[in-house]
Amino acid sequence: MNEIFLKTEKIKFKHVDYAGIVFYPRFLEMLNDLVEDWFEEALGRPFHKMHETNGIPTVDLKVQFKNPARLGQVLMKKLWVKNLGFASVLCGFEFVDESGKTTLSGEVTLVNVAFNEERNDIKAEPFSEEMKSRISKYIAA
Repeated sequence: MNEIFLKTEKIKFKHVDYAGIVFYPRFLEMLNDLVEDWFEEALGRPFHKMHETNGIPTVDLKVQFKNPARLGQVLMKKLWVKNLGFASVLCGFEFVDESGKTTLSGEVTLVNVAFNEERNDIKAEPFSEEMKSRISKYIAA
């Protein structure tokens, strides 16, 4: 495998439900944060600039909830590329707790899109060669 994008996440009170475990929609927010951080920190394409003319919506998402995560735990969030297409990228992801147990894993497909001038329509747009090169560093071998 080439590079894996890594970020840590400490489980806070805002993440948990009455049972003291992460409420499943919070995991999806953490995943979105991971994608956003990957684009900004590793790919040089921060969302605040990208969304002026383009976007990178999620078009497919597969998630498996393996083990609960609890208040105070620190998760290692991992992201890598499984397939880079014309205008899409299929990423694998995994969240692992401090003991090495997987709490969450899955795949997310993102599509590079461009907006029209009125911002009322979008269409797939190929990744630039520079962006393909940056993304390629994270392709699983």
